[in-house]
Amino acid sequence: MGERIVIMGVAGCGKSSLGAAVAAAEGLLLIEGDDFHSAASRDKMSRGIALTDEDRAQWLEVLGGQLASHPEGVVLTCSALKRAYRERLRAAAPGLRFVFLEIERAAAQQRVASRGTHFFSASLVDSQFATLESPIGEAGVLRVDALEPLADLRRQVSAWLRATETP
Repeated sequence: MGERIVIMGVAGCGKSSLGAAVAAAEGLLLIEGDDFHSAASRDKMSRGIALTDEDRAQWLEVLGGQLASHPEGVVLTCSALKRAYRERLRAAAPGLRFVFLEIERAAAQQRVASRGTHFFSASLVDSQFATLESPIGEAGVLRVDALEPLADLRRQVSAWLRATETP
């Protein structure tokens, strides 16, 4: 079995950028979690309406299936804001690891506001922080500073993966 990794954090922390860099460096498939949101959820987010646990339930089920179907290894980008969400993903992929891109609210707000065409409304950044249950202290979690240069972040993740490889 290969590494299965979730790049997680609030909107604007850089999940997609780091996910792509890690997948390329580690020779793994990249799955963008946002691609699996329902049309209804995308519509809600574009109108500035925060998703509920009920809205996220089917999405997490699908993402868990994606993780389970790639035992050879995969990088998934997913906000995974609550511990319960992470536990659902862990249940689908034992040994799953998380890279938590930590960022301050103001920086996340600025990044999301500058995106332009993304479906996620900048007005939802506050709700993301309100929902976030920090994964620091959970097993298999690496915390990184989202504002560090992408190449440095990618190197930190690759070094962590090698240092903690399971036989």
